[in-house]
Amino acid sequence: MLLCVSASHKTAPFELLERLSVPATPIAPLIASHSECVQGAVVVATCNRFEAYVDMDEPVTASSAIGLEATLAAIEAATGVPAGELDGSYRVLSGDAVAEHLFAVASGLESVVVGEGEIAGQVRRALIESRHLGSTSGELERLFQRASEAQRGVKNATALGRAGRSLVRLALDLADSRITDWSRLRVLLVGTGSYAAATLAALRDHGAEDISVHSPSGRATRFAAKHGIRAVAPERYPSAAAHADLIITCTTAEHHVLSASTLAAGRGAFDTALESAPAAAGCPVSIPDRRLVIDLGLPRNVDPDVATVPGITLLDLETVRLHAPLEELQATDAAREVVRDAARRFATVGERKSVTPGVVALRTHVFGLLESEIARAKARGDEDGRTEHALRHLVGVLLHTPTARAHELAEEGHADEYFAALSTLYGLEITEPEAPDAAAEPGVA
Repeated sequence: MLLCVSASHKTAPFELLERLSVPATPIAPLIASHSECVQGAVVVATCNRFEAYVDMDEPVTASSAIGLEATLAAIEAATGVPAGELDGSYRVLSGDAVAEHLFAVASGLESVVVGEGEIAGQVRRALIESRHLGSTSGELERLFQRASEAQRGVKNATALGRAGRSLVRLALDLADSRITDWSRLRVLLVGTGSYAAATLAALRDHGAEDISVHSPSGRATRFAAKHGIRAVAPERYPSAAAHADLIITCTTAEHHVLSASTLAAGRGAFDTALESAPAAAGCPVSIPDRRLVIDLGLPRNVDPDVATVPGITLLDLETVRLHAPLEELQATDAAREVVRDAARRFATVGERKSVTPGVVALRTHVFGLLESEIARAKARGDEDGRTEHALRHLVGVLLHTPTARAHELAEEGHADEYFAALSTLYGLEITEPEAPDAAAEPGVA
C-alpha cells in the first residue's frame, strides 16, 4: 500500500518547511529502515513542500499508522523537529489517492504558482536520490515514473504548461511595480546553481543589463564567465551588496548570506572611500536610497533584519505566496482530468499486478497437470502430436475466462475473492513474488 505524508504551503508555515528542508541526514533511508513493514521511501522536499512517499507491506494491520510513525520518527531524527510540533501541519493520503496527488504535484497543480515548471525536475531528482540511497522500491519506481508521464501529458495536452510561471518570474513580476527601468538597475545575484541560471534568464527577459554574481561557495568566476556577467570576489561582496539596486539570493546555503551587518559593512567601506577620494575623480558610485531584496532561498538566504534597514524592501517566498495571482493561473478542467485519468490507469495496472501471483499459481498448477497428461499420451503412442496439440488448445481455452475474470475482480477491488476461490477449489497457497530490480525496468525516468 502506498502512503504519502504531505506538508506544504497549504498546510504548514514556511518557517516549518524551512526546517524540514535541511536534514542532518537523508530522511528516506531512515523511513525505509524503521520496520520490516516499510518496503521503501522517497522524499520530495522543495521550497514549499515536504512529502514522504512510503511503500507499505499491504497485509500489515494498521500499515498507515506504522508508515506515519516511521515518517515522523525519521523527520525528528534528521531535523530535530519533534512529531508534536508537526501536528496540524501535514495530511496523510493512502491508496489510490497517493498517485493522483503526486501526479498533480509533478504537474504543478499543487504549487504556490499553479503550473510552475521547476517541480517536475524536483520530483525526478527525488526518485534518483532515493535510488542512490537504496531506499526506493518497485512500486515507488512505478509511481514516480508514471508521475513524470502524467506531467508530460498535462504539459502537452493542456494550456497549463504555457500559462505557468516559475517562482522566479513571479517574484520579478511583483518587483515590476517598484522598478521603472530595469536596464538602469545594478543587480547582484547571489548563487550559481540551476536556479541562479533561471533567475539570470528571467532578469534579462525583463531588460536587466548591469548584473554581477557572488557565490558563497566560490563558484562566481566560472558562472560569470559562462553567462557573460561580472563576478564579485568575497572581499568585495559587502560593497557590491550595499551598492546594488536589486539583490536576488538563491543559494542552498544553510546560513544567511545577506544581513543588515553585511550592508552596514559595505556602507562603511563606501564612506571611508568617499572621505579619502577626491570629489571629482574616481568617486565611488552612490548607494541608492531605495533598494529591493528578493530571497528565493529555502532555508532563507536573507536575515530578516535586512528589512529593518532604511530604504530596503524584502520579498521572500512567504511574500510571493501571499501575492501569487492564482486566479490567473488556476488549473484548467482539462489538466485535472489528465491527472485523474493517469491516476485511474495507475490504479488499474496496480490492481492487475496484484492478482498476478494468483494467475501464475493457477497456470502453473494447470500446466503441471497438462504436462503429465501429455506424457501419458506420448507413452500410449501419440507420435504425430495431435493429442498434445488438442490438449494444449483445450487448456488455453479453459484458462482464458478465469484469467480475464481475475483482472476484472482486481479492477473492482475484489482480488481477495479470486485468491479465496483458488484456495478453496485447488488448495493453492499464494505468496507475493520478489519485486524485480526497479532500476532495470524499462522506461525508468
